[in-house]
Amino acid sequence: MYRHLLNMTDSTGIIQFADRSRPLKESGYTVDDNARALIVALGMETEEREKLVNIYARFLDEAQDSKGMWQNLKVNGKFLPVINSEDSIGRGVLAASFALDCGIPETEKMARIMLKRALPRAMQLNSPRAIAYTLLGVVNLINYRWEPFLLKKAKNMARKLIKLYAINRTQNWLWFEDKLTYCNALLPHSLFSFYRVSGDSVALKVARDTLNFLTDSLFKKGYLNIVGNRGWWQKQSFIPPFDQQPVDAASIVLACLEAFIVTGQMEYISKAQTAYEWYWGKNINGIPLYNEKTQGCHDALVPDGVNLNQGAEAVISFLMAHQVLNDVIEKKRQRLIPAV
Repeated sequence: MYRHLLNMTDSTGIIQFADRSRPLKESGYTVDDNARALIVALGMETEEREKLVNIYARFLDEAQDSKGMWQNLKVNGKFLPVINSEDSIGRGVLAASFALDCGIPETEKMARIMLKRALPRAMQLNSPRAIAYTLLGVVNLINYRWEPFLLKKAKNMARKLIKLYAINRTQNWLWFEDKLTYCNALLPHSLFSFYRVSGDSVALKVARDTLNFLTDSLFKKGYLNIVGNRGWWQKQSFIPPFDQQPVDAASIVLACLEAFIVTGQMEYISKAQTAYEWYWGKNINGIPLYNEKTQGCHDALVPDGVNLNQGAEAVISFLMAHQVLNDVIEKKRQRLIPAV
Protein backbone atom coordinates (compact mmCIF):
# COMPACT_ATOMS: atom_id res chain seq x y z
CA MET A 1 0.00 0.00 0.00
CA TYR A 2 2.86 2.43 0.81
CA ARG A 3 5.38 1.41 -1.86
CA HIS A 4 5.02 4.53 -3.99
CA LEU A 5 4.95 6.83 -0.95
CA LEU A 6 8.34 5.36 0.01
CA ASN A 7 9.51 5.60 -3.60
CA MET A 8 8.71 9.34 -3.66
CA THR A 9 10.41 10.05 -0.33
CA ASP A 10 14.10 10.68 0.32
CA SER A 11 15.97 12.03 3.34
CA THR A 12 14.69 15.58 2.63
CA GLY A 13 10.98 14.85 2.26
CA ILE A 14 8.44 13.74 -0.30
CA ILE A 15 9.29 14.83 -3.85
CA GLN A 16 6.64 16.94 -5.58
CA PHE A 17 6.28 15.45 -9.09
CA ALA A 18 6.92 12.21 -10.94
CA ASP A 19 7.42 11.16 -14.53
CA ARG A 20 4.99 8.26 -14.50
CA SER A 21 6.20 6.56 -11.30
CA ARG A 22 9.78 7.93 -11.34
CA PRO A 23 10.32 10.75 -8.82
CA LEU A 24 11.48 14.03 -10.36
CA LYS A 25 13.83 15.33 -7.70
CA GLU A 26 14.42 18.48 -9.73
CA SER A 27 10.75 19.43 -9.16
CA GLY A 28 11.54 19.97 -5.49
CA TYR A 29 9.55 19.51 -2.31
CA THR A 30 6.59 21.46 -0.94
CA VAL A 31 5.14 22.16 2.48
CA ASP A 32 1.73 21.29 1.04
CA ASP A 33 2.82 17.75 0.15
CA ASN A 34 4.97 17.13 3.22
CA ALA A 35 2.25 18.36 5.59
CA ARG A 36 -0.26 15.93 4.12
CA ALA A 37 2.38 13.18 3.97
CA LEU A 38 3.04 13.69 7.68
CA ILE A 39 -0.64 13.07 8.46
CA VAL A 40 -0.57 9.89 6.37
CA ALA A 41 2.65 8.70 8.01
CA LEU A 42 1.14 9.25 11.46
CA GLY A 43 -1.68 6.90 10.45
CA MET A 44 0.64 4.12 9.31
CA GLU A 45 1.06 0.88 11.23
CA THR A 46 4.25 -0.30 9.57
CA GLU A 47 7.90 -0.27 10.57
CA GLU A 48 8.56 2.79 8.38
CA ARG A 49 6.18 5.00 10.40
CA GLU A 50 8.66 6.70 12.73
CA LYS A 51 11.26 7.26 10.01
CA LEU A 52 8.74 8.89 7.68
CA VAL A 53 7.12 10.95 10.43
CA ASN A 54 10.49 12.42 11.37
CA ILE A 55 11.44 13.15 7.73
CA TYR A 56 8.23 15.03 6.98
CA ALA A 57 8.16 16.86 10.33
CA ARG A 58 11.78 18.00 9.91
CA PHE A 59 10.95 19.34 6.46
CA LEU A 60 8.10 21.41 7.88
CA ASP A 61 10.29 22.64 10.73
CA GLU A 62 13.07 23.72 8.35
CA ALA A 63 10.58 25.41 6.02
CA GLN A 64 9.13 27.61 8.76
CA ASP A 65 10.66 30.99 9.55
CA SER A 66 10.78 32.72 12.93
CA LYS A 67 7.51 34.55 12.21
CA GLY A 68 5.61 31.30 11.72
CA MET A 69 5.39 31.55 7.94
CA TRP A 70 6.13 28.51 5.79
CA GLN A 71 8.23 28.74 2.62
CA ASN A 72 6.27 26.33 0.44
CA LEU A 73 8.82 25.22 -2.17
CA LYS A 74 12.34 23.84 -1.77
CA VAL A 75 14.40 23.26 -4.93
CA ASN A 76 18.11 22.43 -5.12
CA GLY A 77 18.51 22.87 -1.39
CA LYS A 78 16.94 26.36 -1.24
CA PHE A 79 13.51 27.51 -0.13
CA LEU A 80 11.80 29.73 -2.71
CA PRO A 81 8.79 32.03 -2.13
CA VAL A 82 7.24 31.57 -5.58
CA ILE A 83 4.27 29.42 -4.52
CA ASN A 84 3.78 30.55 -0.93
CA SER A 85 0.12 30.74 0.07
CA GLU A 86 -2.19 30.99 3.03
CA ASP A 87 -3.19 27.39 2.34
CA SER A 88 0.36 26.29 3.17
CA ILE A 89 0.06 27.91 6.60
CA GLY A 90 -3.24 26.15 7.23
CA ARG A 91 -1.90 22.78 6.08
CA GLY A 92 1.17 23.23 8.26
CA VAL A 93 -0.96 23.98 11.33
CA LEU A 94 -3.18 20.98 10.64
CA ALA A 95 -0.23 18.59 10.24
CA ALA A 96 1.50 19.91 13.37
CA SER A 97 -1.72 19.50 15.36
CA PHE A 98 -1.79 15.80 14.49
CA ALA A 99 1.91 15.39 15.28
CA LEU A 100 1.52 16.93 18.73
CA ASP A 101 0.38 13.63 20.23
CA CYS A 102 2.14 11.11 18.01
CA GLY A 103 4.21 9.26 20.60
CA ILE A 104 7.55 10.29 19.03
CA PRO A 105 9.25 12.80 21.39
CA GLU A 106 11.39 14.51 18.73
CA THR A 107 8.38 15.09 16.47
CA GLU A 108 6.12 16.22 19.31
CA LYS A 109 8.71 18.83 20.30
CA MET A 110 8.95 20.13 16.72
CA ALA A 111 5.15 20.27 16.49
CA ARG A 112 4.86 22.35 19.66
CA ILE A 113 7.46 24.83 18.43
CA MET A 114 5.88 25.11 14.96
CA LEU A 115 2.42 25.68 16.41
CA LYS A 116 3.56 28.40 18.82
CA ARG A 117 5.19 30.19 15.91
CA ALA A 118 2.33 29.71 13.44
CA LEU A 119 -0.88 30.18 15.39
CA PRO A 120 -0.80 34.00 15.80
CA ARG A 121 -0.44 34.41 12.01
CA ALA A 122 -2.84 31.57 11.23
CA MET A 123 -5.63 33.24 13.19
CA GLN A 124 -5.52 36.14 10.72
CA LEU A 125 -5.94 34.14 7.52
CA ASN A 126 -8.64 35.15 5.06
CA SER A 127 -8.56 32.47 2.35
CA PRO A 128 -11.56 30.15 2.96
CA ARG A 129 -9.56 26.93 2.59
CA ALA A 130 -6.72 28.22 4.74
CA ILE A 131 -9.26 29.11 7.42
CA ALA A 132 -10.76 25.63 7.14
CA TYR A 133 -7.40 23.85 7.44
CA THR A 134 -6.52 25.96 10.46
CA LEU A 135 -9.92 25.40 12.04
CA LEU A 136 -9.47 21.64 11.74
CA GLY A 137 -6.07 21.96 13.38
CA VAL A 138 -7.40 24.14 16.19
CA VAL A 139 -10.18 21.62 16.88
CA ASN A 140 -7.46 18.98 17.26
CA LEU A 141 -5.66 21.25 19.72
CA ILE A 142 -8.87 21.80 21.69
CA ASN A 143 -9.26 18.03 21.91
CA TYR A 144 -5.67 17.82 23.19
CA ARG A 145 -6.49 20.58 25.73
CA TRP A 146 -3.73 22.75 24.26
CA GLU A 147 -5.02 26.16 25.42
CA PRO A 148 -8.47 27.12 26.76
CA PHE A 149 -8.59 30.34 24.70
CA LEU A 150 -8.62 28.38 21.45
CA LEU A 151 -12.35 27.68 21.49
CA LYS A 152 -12.97 31.41 21.11
CA LYS A 153 -10.45 31.53 18.25
CA ALA A 154 -12.13 28.53 16.61
CA LYS A 155 -15.49 30.27 16.86
CA ASN A 156 -14.08 33.36 15.14
CA MET A 157 -12.79 31.23 12.25
CA ALA A 158 -16.06 29.35 11.94
CA ARG A 159 -17.93 32.67 11.85
CA LYS A 160 -15.77 33.83 8.93
CA LEU A 161 -16.89 30.81 6.92
CA ILE A 162 -20.51 31.18 7.98
CA LYS A 163 -20.44 34.86 6.96
CA LEU A 164 -19.08 33.91 3.53
CA TYR A 165 -21.94 31.44 3.19
CA ALA A 166 -24.52 34.10 4.12
CA ILE A 167 -23.08 36.48 1.52
CA ASN A 168 -22.94 34.01 -1.38
CA ARG A 169 -25.86 31.64 -0.89
CA THR A 170 -29.03 31.81 -2.96
CA GLN A 171 -31.99 29.48 -3.25
CA ASN A 172 -30.15 27.23 -5.70
CA TRP A 173 -26.56 27.92 -4.67
CA LEU A 174 -25.75 26.79 -1.15
CA TRP A 175 -22.08 27.63 -1.04
CA PHE A 176 -19.41 29.89 0.51
CA GLU A 177 -18.15 31.46 -2.72
CA ASP A 178 -19.43 32.32 -6.18
CA LYS A 179 -17.56 29.34 -7.62
CA LEU A 180 -16.38 25.88 -6.61
CA THR A 181 -12.71 25.15 -7.16
CA TYR A 182 -10.43 22.65 -5.38
CA CYS A 183 -10.85 20.71 -2.12
CA ASN A 184 -14.37 22.09 -1.86
CA ALA A 185 -15.61 19.64 0.79
CA LEU A 186 -12.91 20.89 3.16
CA LEU A 187 -15.14 23.88 4.01
CA PRO A 188 -18.16 21.97 5.38
CA HIS A 189 -15.74 19.41 6.87
CA SER A 190 -14.22 22.09 9.09
CA LEU A 191 -17.64 23.23 10.31
CA PHE A 192 -18.72 19.68 11.16
CA SER A 193 -15.48 19.37 13.12
CA PHE A 194 -16.09 22.69 14.88
CA TYR A 195 -19.56 21.52 15.88
CA ARG A 196 -18.00 18.57 17.70
CA VAL A 197 -16.26 20.87 20.20
CA SER A 198 -18.77 23.72 20.27
CA GLY A 199 -22.29 22.35 19.80
CA ASP A 200 -22.91 25.35 17.54
CA SER A 201 -26.19 24.59 15.76
CA VAL A 202 -25.66 27.28 13.10
CA ALA A 203 -22.32 25.76 12.13
CA LEU A 204 -23.94 22.33 11.93
CA LYS A 205 -26.75 23.58 9.68
CA VAL A 206 -24.35 25.34 7.31
CA ALA A 207 -22.11 22.27 7.23
CA ARG A 208 -25.05 20.01 6.37
CA ASP A 209 -26.56 22.32 3.78
CA THR A 210 -23.29 22.93 1.93
CA LEU A 211 -22.05 19.32 2.00
CA ASN A 212 -25.44 18.08 0.80
CA PHE A 213 -25.45 20.70 -1.97
CA LEU A 214 -21.98 19.59 -3.03
CA THR A 215 -22.65 15.85 -2.99
CA ASP A 216 -26.10 16.17 -4.57
CA SER A 217 -24.44 18.09 -7.42
CA LEU A 218 -21.47 15.74 -7.90
CA PHE A 219 -23.18 12.35 -7.37
CA LYS A 220 -26.04 12.85 -9.83
CA LYS A 221 -24.87 10.02 -12.10
CA GLY A 222 -24.45 7.53 -9.27
CA TYR A 223 -20.70 8.10 -9.02
CA LEU A 224 -18.45 10.97 -8.03
CA ASN A 225 -18.01 13.52 -10.81
CA ILE A 226 -15.45 15.99 -9.49
CA VAL A 227 -15.44 19.68 -10.44
CA GLY A 228 -12.88 19.93 -13.25
CA ASN A 229 -10.04 22.41 -12.98
CA ARG A 230 -10.49 23.67 -16.56
CA GLY A 231 -12.46 26.72 -15.50
CA TRP A 232 -13.92 25.37 -12.23
CA TRP A 233 -17.67 25.56 -11.51
CA GLN A 234 -18.82 29.14 -11.79
CA LYS A 235 -22.15 30.14 -10.26
CA GLN A 236 -24.99 29.88 -12.79
CA SER A 237 -22.78 27.85 -15.12
CA PHE A 238 -22.08 24.17 -15.81
CA ILE A 239 -19.66 21.87 -14.01
CA PRO A 240 -16.55 21.33 -16.18
CA PRO A 241 -15.82 17.58 -16.32
CA PHE A 242 -12.00 17.76 -16.55
CA ASP A 243 -9.38 17.57 -15.17
CA GLN A 244 -10.51 15.69 -12.06
CA GLN A 245 -7.87 15.45 -9.33
CA PRO A 246 -7.42 12.89 -6.53
CA VAL A 247 -7.12 15.52 -3.81
CA ASP A 248 -10.74 16.51 -4.44
CA ALA A 249 -12.02 12.96 -4.06
CA ALA A 250 -10.16 12.69 -0.76
CA SER A 251 -11.70 15.92 0.52
CA ILE A 252 -15.19 14.53 -0.10
CA VAL A 253 -14.38 11.20 1.55
CA LEU A 254 -13.05 12.96 4.65
CA ALA A 255 -15.91 15.47 4.89
CA CYS A 256 -18.56 12.76 4.57
CA LEU A 257 -16.85 10.68 7.25
CA GLU A 258 -16.75 13.67 9.59
CA ALA A 259 -20.43 14.27 8.88
CA PHE A 260 -21.17 10.65 9.75
CA ILE A 261 -19.22 10.88 13.02
CA VAL A 262 -21.11 14.04 13.99
CA THR A 263 -24.62 13.03 12.88
CA GLY A 264 -24.55 9.23 12.88
CA GLN A 265 -26.45 9.28 9.56
CA MET A 266 -25.54 6.29 7.42
CA GLU A 267 -26.05 8.19 4.16
CA TYR A 268 -22.72 9.92 4.79
CA ILE A 269 -20.85 6.62 5.07
CA SER A 270 -22.44 5.61 1.77
CA LYS A 271 -21.35 8.87 0.14
CA ALA A 272 -17.82 8.47 1.49
CA GLN A 273 -17.60 4.98 0.01
CA THR A 274 -18.91 6.21 -3.35
CA ALA A 275 -16.30 8.98 -3.40
CA TYR A 276 -13.56 6.47 -2.49
CA GLU A 277 -14.63 4.21 -5.37
CA TRP A 278 -13.68 7.06 -7.73
CA TYR A 279 -10.06 5.96 -7.26
CA TRP A 280 -10.94 2.41 -8.33
CA GLY A 281 -12.72 3.23 -11.57
CA LYS A 282 -16.21 4.30 -10.57
CA ASN A 283 -15.82 7.62 -12.36
CA ILE A 284 -16.61 9.45 -15.60
CA ASN A 285 -13.95 7.53 -17.58
CA GLY A 286 -14.46 4.16 -15.92
CA ILE A 287 -10.70 3.96 -15.31
CA PRO A 288 -8.91 3.35 -11.97
CA LEU A 289 -6.68 6.13 -10.66
CA TYR A 290 -4.99 3.82 -8.17
CA ASN A 291 -2.17 1.87 -9.79
CA GLU A 292 -1.93 -1.53 -8.13
CA LYS A 293 1.44 -2.30 -9.73
CA THR A 294 3.25 0.78 -8.39
CA GLN A 295 0.90 1.43 -5.43
CA GLY A 296 0.76 5.00 -6.67
CA CYS A 297 -2.13 7.12 -7.87
CA HIS A 298 -2.40 8.88 -11.23
CA ASP A 299 -2.46 12.66 -11.10
CA ALA A 300 -5.84 13.22 -12.75
CA LEU A 301 -8.67 12.06 -14.94
CA VAL A 302 -8.32 13.78 -18.32
CA PRO A 303 -10.56 13.66 -21.41
CA ASP A 304 -8.67 10.78 -23.00
CA GLY A 305 -8.14 8.70 -19.84
CA VAL A 306 -5.72 9.36 -16.99
CA ASN A 307 -2.66 11.49 -16.52
CA LEU A 308 -0.01 8.77 -16.36
CA ASN A 309 2.18 10.66 -13.89
CA GLN A 310 1.96 9.68 -10.23
CA GLY A 311 3.04 12.65 -8.12
CA ALA A 312 3.06 13.19 -4.38
CA GLU A 313 -0.31 14.93 -4.00
CA ALA A 314 -2.16 12.11 -5.76
CA VAL A 315 -0.78 9.19 -3.76
CA ILE A 316 -1.01 11.06 -0.46
CA SER A 317 -4.66 11.94 -1.15
CA PHE A 318 -5.52 8.32 -1.93
CA LEU A 319 -3.75 7.01 1.16
CA MET A 320 -5.41 9.56 3.43
CA ALA A 321 -8.87 8.68 2.14
CA HIS A 322 -8.08 4.96 2.43
CA GLN A 323 -6.77 5.24 5.99
CA VAL A 324 -9.59 7.33 7.40
CA LEU A 325 -12.37 5.37 5.68
CA ASN A 326 -11.01 2.08 7.01
CA ASP A 327 -10.55 3.57 10.47
CA VAL A 328 -14.13 4.87 10.67
CA ILE A 329 -15.62 1.64 9.36
CA GLU A 330 -13.58 -0.38 11.88
CA LYS A 331 -14.64 1.87 14.76
CA LYS A 332 -18.25 1.59 13.65
CA ARG A 333 -17.91 -2.20 13.55
CA GLN A 334 -16.60 -2.10 17.10
CA ARG A 335 -19.46 0.27 17.99
CA LEU A 336 -17.04 3.03 19.02
CA ILE A 337 -19.09 5.39 16.83
CA PRO A 338 -22.75 4.93 17.79
CA ALA A 339 -25.45 5.34 15.16
CA VAL A 340 -28.37 7.64 15.92
